[in-house]
Parts: sequence; structure tokens; C-alpha cells
Amino acid sequence: MDTALFSPYTIKDVTLKNRIVMSPMCMYSSHNEDGMLENWHYTHYVSRAVGQVGLIMVEATAVTPQGRISPQDLGIWSDEHTVGFSKLVNMIKEQDAKTAIQLAHAGRKATVDGEIVAPSAIAFNEKSKQPKEMTIAEIEETVQAFQDGAKRAKQAGFDIIEIHGAHGYLINEFLSPLSNKRTDQYGGSSENRYRFLREIIEAVKEVWDGPLLVRVSANDYVEGGLTPEDYVEYAKEMKEQGVDLIDVSSGAVVPAAINAYPGYQVPFSEKIRNETGIATGAVGLITSGRQAEEILQNGRADLIFLARELLRDPYWPRTAAKELGVKIKSPIQYERGWM
Repeated sequence: MDTALFSPYTIKDVTLKNRIVMSPMCMYSSHNEDGMLENWHYTHYVSRAVGQVGLIMVEATAVTPQGRISPQDLGIWSDEHTVGFSKLVNMIKEQDAKTAIQLAHAGRKATVDGEIVAPSAIAFNEKSKQPKEMTIAEIEETVQAFQDGAKRAKQAGFDIIEIHGAHGYLINEFLSPLSNKRTDQYGGSSENRYRFLREIIEAVKEVWDGPLLVRVSANDYVEGGLTPEDYVEYAKEMKEQGVDLIDVSSGAVVPAAINAYPGYQVPFSEKIRNETGIATGAVGLITSGRQAEEILQNGRADLIFLARELLRDPYWPRTAAKELGVKIKSPIQYERGWM
């Protein structure tokens, strides 16, 4: 039986063996607080590659120490980080999977010691630290940090880079009028609020010619916040800039009540894809092979990003293949168990 889920997919010059992506999920496991990979990370990521996931995306990786969500986050602000990532990339590729890394800055949602920054001096909630409003110089330094992170990702051998523009972190904070109250060239109009992301995309593309993805939160779920219609317009901008695929998530720029149900974010992916022509990835409580196949067959997304389901089942591609009546390649070492 031919399926969309287990068909190859090419982004620029990178061909994935199937449409299954390991979504970036923070492990909070760099215990020395230096942003370095530890044994856990190698086990965690490579096991999913053994499980036949087509694209393994490394969790949100901070481009500056200040930009970590937690002190245990991975980092790529130093050349020293590249050694560990090179090892991880090689281990994943040995299992016939492609590799990606998500470059990130937590902005006002950082929980590290010391000063944290944001587009405006507004805390995420009453329990969160008050951020400092970024100066123009600090914005420029952060754009440079994303470019430097992209250089290191390239040196490490990653196939794909994703820019984290979702979940209430720094880029998302600039995009949303709920968190960006600036009155300079980085605030006010939609165009001005997009400027920070525009400059990051431009800076990354100066040093990176491979596939480039951006993760977005396509709905703020709060009156006065951004809607899927707003993200259609942002997606047009990204497409014009040469972004290859938008990874469509939602929420978390401000506290909000979200009615989460299986596939609840898929309509946002479908809308952006159909109204702009840019490729999209769907994520959010996708758990079964049939569900994933329906999304792809009906043109609602081009890739399926799995998060918690891959935490529960590192061999989910085999589970989905059995459900769909498809035979997929197994690791030679496991063939007698995958019959």
C-alpha cells in the first residue's frame, strides 16, 4: 500500500525518507549549565533515528547564554559546542535519518540568573522575572548571535536549520502586539514587528544555503493578539525571503486558555499552506498513523511533527506502518523483532 506518510519528501537538496519529523522538545539535561550535550542527548536522539524517524530535530538551542529557557538548556553560542553536535549529527546520519537544529532565544521567558531581555519591559506573568527592554544595539547583537549559531550548525553538519519564532520566546515576543509595545522601528505596525525576524532570516541566509524552516505560533488565543489570518501575511513575507517550510504551532506568548484536542493546530497549518503556497508542518496531539495520513492526503501539511508521542514510543514509525498496512525498513539488528 502506498502512503503519503512513508513517501520521501525533498526540501531544497535534502530528501527525507518519510514525512515523520521529531519535533524539537527541550530535555533540560545539560547538567553542568554550560549548554553542552550529555550522554542522555545522544541516547535520546539516536534512538528515534533507529526507530526510523525521517528527520531528527534537536531541541531549542540557545544562541546566547542569556537566551536559555533554563540553565540546563543546550547552547550553540560557542565554538566549543560544535564538537558535541558534530558527533550527534554523525550518529544520527548513521541510522539513515536527516538532522535539524532549532536555533532559539527565550527572551522574557528565560529563567536563568541575571538580566533577561525582551522587546518591551513586560513580564510574561506575575510569577515571571521583569525583562529589560532591548536596545537597538542589543537587537543587532542578537541577530548576529543567530547568524553565528547558524555558522556553527553548518560546521557541525546539520542538514536543516529551524528558527524558533513560536511559544512566546523572543522572536514571537517581537511579532505579537501583546508583548511588543515598542514605538521605534521594531514596534507598532505589523511590518515593524516583523523586522526582527526579517533581519534574523536575512542574517542566517548569508551563511546558510540549506533548507530553512521557521516555527510559528499561529494563534495567540487572546483578544488583541495575533490570529491565523495575521500569520498568513507573515508567511507570505517568509516565503518571499526564501524560507522553505513553516512549522505551525500556536499559543504561549501570553497566558491563555487553549482548547487542545487531537489535531487542534492542523487547521492553522492548512490555512497557511493553502493561502500562501508555502510548505508547512503540522504538530499538536497527532498520535496515530491514520491521523497523520489524513492530514497529508488532504493537503493540510507536508510534514508531520511528532512530540509527546515520540517520547512515549521511540519506534512510532513502525507502529504507524503496522496501522497503515505498510512494510518499512527495519534496522538489520532488529529484523527478527520487526517481522
